Amino acid sequence: MRIATWNVNSITARLPRLLAWLESSGTDVLCIQETKCTAEQFPADELWELGYESAVNATGRWNGVALLSRVGLDDVVTGLPGGPEYDGAQEPRAVSATCGPVRVWSVYVPNGREVAHEHYAYKLRWLEALRAAVAQDAAGDRPFAVLGDYNIAPTDQDVWDIAVFEGATHVTEPERAALAGLREAGLRDVVPRPLKYDHPFTYWDYRQLGFPKNKGMRIDLVYGNKPFAEAVTDSYVDREERKGKGASDHAPVVVDLDV
Repeated sequence: MRIATWNVNSITARLPRLLAWLESSGTDVLCIQETKCTAEQFPADELWELGYESAVNATGRWNGVALLSRVGLDDVVTGLPGGPEYDGAQEPRAVSATCGPVRVWSVYVPNGREVAHEHYAYKLRWLEALRAAVAQDAAGDRPFAVLGDYNIAPTDQDVWDIAVFEGATHVTEPERAALAGLREAGLRDVVPRPLKYDHPFTYWDYRQLGFPKNKGMRIDLVYGNKPFAEAVTDSYVDREERKGKGASDHAPVVVDLDV
């Protein structure tokens, strides 16, 4: 079984690449972030023609998540149970479902903006709510994983130059402590194997030749419970999908399972 996560940075802009990638990659389940569309605008019909069911949590603007599956899509939960609000509303940042033998979440963790910003405090509250919401499944016997854009680099080695990020979000101790909370709940960081470079970055800024210079970050993460982690046979970042005209600034992270 092949599961992947990909921040597409607008599914409308990325649709031709997405459809081609699904056809060529053999992916059974895809977690999508940053759809930047409403649920009504989501291209469910085009994806259905390729054999994928869709579960969508999207209201437009810059958020939105989805799950695509060609192995079943059951017990869908839209949103983060117990999640905090921002500006008076719960943002569309989580959707979960059972896909064949695996329970899967697609999450788009708040960016945080700046350490002194209210969005940063909201990010930490959101991560605490996530930990509480997944604790039961994380401790269970069924393969379970939370995949998505976490907007956190787990270690200093997960950014191209830690000195550049001094005092900035994505690398602070409270954010990394929140990831540690997920590990304490029974989830493990499924780290992709390196391909071209030593560190499997997943995001590169469009500006200043970030991708050609490999000035990247590993912020698209796969956190799985013990049964999920023990079933992993391979994991890698599909750097090829970050290349060329019209690419997202994130690359897909792919995980193969023997389940």
